Amino acid sequence: MKITVVALGKIGLPLAVQFASRGHQVVGADVNLDVVQQVNRGVEPFPGEHRLAELLAETVADGRLQATGDTAEAVAASDAVVVVVPLFVDAEGLPDFGWMDAATREIARGLRPGTLVSYETTLPVGTTRTRFLPMLEEGSGLRHGKDFHLVFSPERVFTGRVFADLRRYPKLIGGIDEVAGTRGEEFYRSVLEFDERPDLVEKGERPNGVWNLGSAEAAEMAKLAETTYRDVNIGLANEFATFADAHGIDVHQVIAASNSQPFSHIHRPGIAVGGHCIPIYPRLYLWNDPDATIVRTARARNAAMPAYAVGLLEGAHGDLNGQRVVVLGASYRGGVKETAFSGVFPLVDVLRGRGATVFVDDPMFDDTELEKLGFTPYVPGSPVDAAVLQTDHAVYRELTPADLPGIRTLVDGRSFMPLERWDGVTVRVLGRG
Repeated sequence: MKITVVALGKIGLPLAVQFASRGHQVVGADVNLDVVQQVNRGVEPFPGEHRLAELLAETVADGRLQATGDTAEAVAASDAVVVVVPLFVDAEGLPDFGWMDAATREIARGLRPGTLVSYETTLPVGTTRTRFLPMLEEGSGLRHGKDFHLVFSPERVFTGRVFADLRRYPKLIGGIDEVAGTRGEEFYRSVLEFDERPDLVEKGERPNGVWNLGSAEAAEMAKLAETTYRDVNIGLANEFATFADAHGIDVHQVIAASNSQPFSHIHRPGIAVGGHCIPIYPRLYLWNDPDATIVRTARARNAAMPAYAVGLLEGAHGDLNGQRVVVLGASYRGGVKETAFSGVFPLVDVLRGRGATVFVDDPMFDDTELEKLGFTPYVPGSPVDAAVLQTDHAVYRELTPADLPGIRTLVDGRSFMPLERWDGVTVRVLGRG
């Protein structure tokens, strides 16, 4: 089968490699010609994705995968097109479809009869049918159901472990009509493999594999629901944490006890919720359902946590004006080189607003990269007055006060640091009273 993957980002490129590794002929299309050139050399354009470098080199070398900057040309030669172009929201939480609209017009320009088109980018409910279907039909002159088929199938993977997650989690799909749904099932069964998941069957679910939800709208909502649920759950944990801090309670013990009950699961609190998913997708849900007050409140609670962490620091350390504060971690999640909607940005802004001199450390970024993000890099061994753990990178568990000369106060925003290493330092852990 000939497949085009549109957008070779941190999800799209591993998908293209996955499809090629199953024996299909794959072209990756991207507007970034530097990425196109690197892929065609078999070189990983971004680090940190497990097995990507190895599998990319293999599939490019044997001719199963190549990249291009001409989306329409690639689509014209394809049996299936998978779209993973990013969708962002603006400062008001409204979706910005600019990149996706442009990609869709290019897809339409190259669309040929018999092609399956699958959108994997997370979308507000109804977008596949009401926005992209008309654009594809108008731009191609073809008609859905007669000439081509359209499905929505959300990506459900974490960067850093994409290949493992593709095997572990059911692949959800929903078509514009029943025939499209069947075509989508057949396609994804041919490009993916799945782990045995007896736990799903034990819970009354279907066996692991491709799950057809019956409509594009159901598949769109499934992705928004699972991510919004996490945001609400984390918001609840953060609500508990702020109460616990005010009353001298260790909320982590409370949550552990609650989670021991059947059917219970509460996430741990955290300084911020970042990445492309959790801060964004609840806003896409709110775009569909503006009256969802629980979702809106949870999003506001999670967005407020960096400022809350600075409050913890001030309460333990005193006035921050003129104090040297190092923020440990720029990435939104440990082990991942990604700062999209990371809590580091509001955290640094609030600290600077309090008059602190702020430095940022992250083992996955060099000084030039941190400077481009607007930060002053921390020079190892330089004296500091305080530190805030923002990212749970594994290397930070090995830190001691000797690594941060002069430190008097540490705020652990992830409940991550071994406290026994921090004798002589005032430590505040989010949610530990």
